[in-house]
Amino acid sequence: MKMIKVLKNRQEYKVAQEQLYTLVFSKETHTEVELEKIELLKLLIETYQTENINLPNPSPLEAIKFRMEQMNLKQKDIAPLFGGENRASEIFNGTKELSMKMVVNLHKFLGIPYKSLVQERPKYKLENEKVKLLLKSKPIAEYQKIMAFSHR
Repeated sequence: MKMIKVLKNRQEYKVAQEQLYTLVFSKETHTEVELEKIELLKLLIETYQTENINLPNPSPLEAIKFRMEQMNLKQKDIAPLFGGENRASEIFNGTKELSMKMVVNLHKFLGIPYKSLVQERPKYKLENEKVKLLLKSKPIAEYQKIMAFSHR
């Protein structure tokens, strides 16, 4: 296996994907060193994707359905994660939103990233007056500047 390094272009990204696929599916159990390489490759690939590939974020429901398809699961198979079949139907019909308990369990049992399950919604935005009050706090204002700079 080639030396693992920061991915700087699309070609290196594709090579890293191939290395990860080969390493993961080459055998059923892996040594500690192989597991470390797998984790490192996953991190490098995810970082490259985040910084260079503009993929739209799926809605939480799209993320759940995608994972169900990957794992060949039906709604009734994962109903316990929502509290039962009735609540699962409400979630899938869009009449109820995910609770924190559901988010945690979907992540824990299906491996769906929190980022895919929790998204900003307009109803959660603070009013401008409240934002101005928060930004009067020096630590909060500095944190916001750092975050704005790191997301450029």
